[in-house]
Amino acid sequence: MQQPTLMNLKVLLPFEIFAEKNGVSRIVAETREGSFGLLPHRLDCVAALAPGILIYENEAEGEVYVAVDEGVLVKTGMDVLVSVRNAIAGTDLGQLHDAVEREFLNLDEQEQSVRSVMARMESDFIRRVAEFHHE
Repeated sequence: MQQPTLMNLKVLLPFEIFAEKNGVSRIVAETREGSFGLLPHRLDCVAALAPGILIYENEAEGEVYVAVDEGVLVKTGMDVLVSVRNAIAGTDLGQLHDAVEREFLNLDEQEQSVRSVMARMESDFIRRVAEFHHE
């Protein structure tokens, strides 16, 4: 019986390689539309990842859970590249879910607050320029 071809997974953070794994038989990732799985012979794809739990499985470690922030997953051939802003490894799935909510989703709320303030400042600036222009 022929040995199935397995995937190579690399998880990248902005300034370092978080994980580099060979012999990965499956990967499950989360997007805004829900979870999806990757098997070795799936067609190449690109997906925008939402903050959540990335699961991969290989023979050496079994099923491994990684909490990831938003980012991008790219599958080309047998190589899967996951580029995220932050990642936390762990064995307790409940603790990882808590970490996602505490670390990554709060960041999104802070970013939305900053964007809201910036939008108000920009609209105020444009209004003032328009008033100045009409004088």
